[in-house]
Amino acid sequence: MVHSDADTLDAVFAALSDSTRRAVLETLGEGGGLTVTELAQPHGMSLTGFMKHLRVLENAGLVSRTKEGRIVRCELSPQPMQEAAVWLSRYEKFWAERLDALARFLYHQEETAWRALPPGTKNAPRSPSAGTTKSRPTKSGGRGPTRKR
Repeated sequence: MVHSDADTLDAVFAALSDSTRRAVLETLGEGGGLTVTELAQPHGMSLTGFMKHLRVLENAGLVSRTKEGRIVRCELSPQPMQEAAVWLSRYEKFWAERLDALARFLYHQEETAWRALPPGTKNAPRSPSAGTTKSRPTKSGGRGPTRKR
């Protein structure tokens, strides 16, 4: 079956959306060639339920299965994740440029505001208000009303 790039990305992101499937990929990334039973064991689910997760990963191209007699082994296929990383990197570059521009703007604003302060106030802490705040009383107030019995 021929997939377009968009279909492949959709399948990869759908496969990565589940924590069980991400854990399987992480396990396969640490050491490849594990059997289906070895992969399913830590997840505490039926083999049938686990096979559904494995099928999603296989359809996305993230896992390949090989059969040796009655034993089915799985291996990580990193190519689809690399394609997803390339797609994400374009947006990472976009946001990095935007955040850098914001940082430059805020730095310029701060420098401009600092230079505009009157002489002698550059070392004093700045407050947006010119007023003063009255201190709180140190003792509690008078006794409140009591209830007659």
